[in-house]
Formats: sequence, structure tokens, C-alpha cells
Amino acid sequence: MSTEHDVEHHHHHRNRHVARRLENVIGVLMVIAIAVLAIGLIYGIVQTGSAPPEYLR
Repeated sequence: MSTEHDVEHHHHHRNRHVARRLENVIGVLMVIAIAVLAIGLIYGIVQTGSAPPEYLR
């Protein structure tokens, strides 16, 4: 009995939960992407000793 009620409940609110979860995942992925890019930029500056990479000179 309780499983049928749970399925109906989840089905009813499913889109809202999926959208909210996607928003959270996208926010986390954006933060991770920015952090990775920043670390890569800093690593590149440390390795070459100057800001512009080799292919931009």
C-alpha cells in the first residue's frame, strides 16, 4: 500500500525535483570548472614564468 502512494507522490513532484537537482548539479559543475581553469592558468604561469602561453607569443 505505501509503495503505491510513494510512486504516485514521486510521479506528481518528479519534474520539480529533477529541475531543482539539475540546478544544483549545474552550479556545482560551474564552480568545479572555474576552479580547474584557475588552477590550470596558475600552473601554466608557474611553468612558463610569464602569463601568456607559448602559442600566444
